[in-house]
Amino acid sequence: MASTDSGRPGAGGTPAPARAAGGRTTSRDVARAAGVSQATVSLVLGDKWRGRVSERTAGTVREAARELGYRPNLAARNLRLGRTRTALLVVPALTSEFFARVYTGANGVAAEHGFGVVLYPSPVGTGPALDPFDSARAALDGVIASSMAADTLSGMRGGGLPLVMLDSDPRAGTGTAATVNLDIADGMRQVARHLLALGHRRFAHLAAAVDSWTFRERAGALTRAVAAVPGPALARESAALEVEAGRRAAERVLRVAAERRPTALVCDDDLLAAGACKAARGLGLRVPEDVSVTGFDDLALATAVDPELTTVRLPAEAVGARGMTALLDALDGRVPDTAPLPVLLVPRASTGPPPRP
Repeated sequence: MASTDSGRPGAGGTPAPARAAGGRTTSRDVARAAGVSQATVSLVLGDKWRGRVSERTAGTVREAARELGYRPNLAARNLRLGRTRTALLVVPALTSEFFARVYTGANGVAAEHGFGVVLYPSPVGTGPALDPFDSARAALDGVIASSMAADTLSGMRGGGLPLVMLDSDPRAGTGTAATVNLDIADGMRQVARHLLALGHRRFAHLAAAVDSWTFRERAGALTRAVAAVPGPALARESAALEVEAGRRAAERVLRVAAERRPTALVCDDDLLAAGACKAARGLGLRVPEDVSVTGFDDLALATAVDPELTTVRLPAEAVGARGMTALLDALDGRVPDTAPLPVLLVPRASTGPPPRP
């Protein structure tokens, strides 16, 4: 078998500590300690040794590197590869628990592959995102954008960087490397089936006042699911994604005669649902005896309110992880996995049968 194992004395033996005069351990120091050539060290530490270096020698090189505290010169390696090993994650806001979890998932996969993730909240939310690296585009290998329209990132796309979209309209993905989505429509269908099975027929949708694919998808899925059953009524009230805005919107739809009042409030996220619960209590209504409330996201808030929220659990970390994996696949010429990630309805105490007439 062809091998680059050095015939120098000490190859395969116990490494002896040795350092460069400047104090920084180099690959030459590792080679000297292991009794092999620098080429062998490069193959082993670059994980390209199989079939070229014996397993025993590879173990000796790794042990020498550990004892000497050797760290590869990533800057030099990346320069050779033409990579910076850095990805930019663009999110609409840093205040959302959902996007924090997306970052956690993306960063976990990135760390496993020696990548770093720079987090950038768009200063205009879901609107056109300014390119924070316009003057330093060479500092990035690719961009991941969560819950934003593809055309809002035209500046970044125009720079030739691979772009992976998360929780975004797949039909608008022309020119992107991949679109990674949750099965949002199925989440809303699960909510509708749950409430219909409990006997609800009068619904109000507290819709997020955000013009983005994910919220349009929720509204459309709910409308279709309710329309598929004879007799139900569906009202819709728009609100900003805040607890107080949710409270005001819920009050508007609940301040009607009992025979016309919705028996179920379907909210686009858990913040709106928390506001809806406050509104019901303020009007002397009980949740769920007088009105049921559902959320979306399954944030920590969902189990902090009383009663705990029935909501749709979104695997935010899995979204970030899948997005980072898709970017790595695109960079390496592989076809990314774009199958929608499943979501799950979590029934809790905020939903029950509708009140009797």
